[in-house]
Amino acid sequence: MVVPAAKRPTVPEAAAAPALTPRLLTGWGRTAATLGYVSSPTSAQDVGRALGAAGSRGVVARGLGRSYGDPAQNAGGAVLDMTALTGIHRLDLEGRTVTVAAGTSLDALMRALVPSGLLLPVMPGTRLVSVGGAIAADVHGKNHHRDGGFADHVTSMVLMVPDGRRLVLTPDGTPDAFRATGGGMGLTGVILEATLRLLPIETSWISVDTERADDVDDLMERMAGSDHRYRYSVAWVDGTARRRGLGRAVLTRGDHAPIDALPASARRDPLRFDPKPLVGVPAGVPGWLLGAMATRAFNAGWYRKAPREEHARPRRMASFFHPLDAVANWNRLYGRRGFVQYQFVVPDGEEAALRGILERLAGYGHASFLTVLKRFGPGSGLLSFPIPGWTLAVDVPARPAGLGPLLDSFDRRVADAGGRVYLAKDGRMRPEAVSAMYPELERWRQIRAELDPGGLMRSDQARRLGLTDGPRLRASTGAVSR
Repeated sequence: MVVPAAKRPTVPEAAAAPALTPRLLTGWGRTAATLGYVSSPTSAQDVGRALGAAGSRGVVARGLGRSYGDPAQNAGGAVLDMTALTGIHRLDLEGRTVTVAAGTSLDALMRALVPSGLLLPVMPGTRLVSVGGAIAADVHGKNHHRDGGFADHVTSMVLMVPDGRRLVLTPDGTPDAFRATGGGMGLTGVILEATLRLLPIETSWISVDTERADDVDDLMERMAGSDHRYRYSVAWVDGTARRRGLGRAVLTRGDHAPIDALPASARRDPLRFDPKPLVGVPAGVPGWLLGAMATRAFNAGWYRKAPREEHARPRRMASFFHPLDAVANWNRLYGRRGFVQYQFVVPDGEEAALRGILERLAGYGHASFLTVLKRFGPGSGLLSFPIPGWTLAVDVPARPAGLGPLLDSFDRRVADAGGRVYLAKDGRMRPEAVSAMYPELERWRQIRAELDPGGLMRSDQARRLGLTDGPRLRASTGAVSR
């Protein structure tokens, strides 16, 4: 056997597959809805039955729906809602690892782990994502420049491939299959569970340094010169500022706060972690609410209210890592047409490409309401997004005319610079762009074909980008085991 199978009961052949319910699905950006047939497995056996019953349109797993575009949609095909497969299977406090079902949210994990003085080493911009989704997208946080991506801290995972086998994947034992699955957008099989390394912490607070940068050059100089001194670093950028103020920003950096750095009132329960949404956005919010005028006003106000320089201010972990989680259904702010989050990375030495894109965005009629700049270290998976360099993420309403051609031009500039666009945020890229950006795509296709020779794992994104295109595997090449 090329990859060792987990020692679990096999799926009874006579059992019925979970019921299918037609549902219109979108990503978090609420664009390009498609009709899929959703089932909600409650066990690994249910997953196997659903895979066995999938038709010609294939199947894809879906977590909490926080991919911005269409990676977790499958028009006319099966979609496995994995959110019922939750729970901690094993917590090793001494070894600092946790084994969890793939549908478990990072929010649930944090609520269970933080009071014990443990934390996931990588926290993306929302904790309302599933473990399986975090691995499939190889999500990153504010510390990628130091600690890498989510998949870098997975010690093993159980993957069910379409023929019903449960495979145990590890970084050393099955490196190719592991690297194809971490960042593989759910197209190698269905992740059932994973074992994750944990980070010890003294408190649920972050000690934060804040400073304002006058423009994008000033910002990048500060980050390149001193980000290495911080575990976490992120810059909020005024996406509407132009000319001499282009890219002015508020840079926040920090590390986990020790107990003696906390306010006296917080020292009585230093590991308390119980965040709740402060407000919610109702359905039916008009799209003009985040129009050009409101966006400019918000950006200017946010920049001016930030301190010019502030050191070692304790901030609660939830507000530092996940400020938008305090606003339930914040994606509704963009109205019924939704929005596009465009996130790209360019390597060190290609700062001119980033600056040029930021300049065009600032002059665009509907500038970004939320623009974020971070530093990256090396990626790990074959289709993982990060490379050493600079990553910029922007949110723009989906409604303006001319947005598609503008972003296509950005794709070309990013590819020419040796960069790439984040697949977990993508819902509109062209297939020729992804081929230019991801040089290990063909190798990934070879390994994926060994894991899924019939090409059953499908998604709207995979079809749109031609990710799984290429000849079907005719004989084993041993790619998975090397």
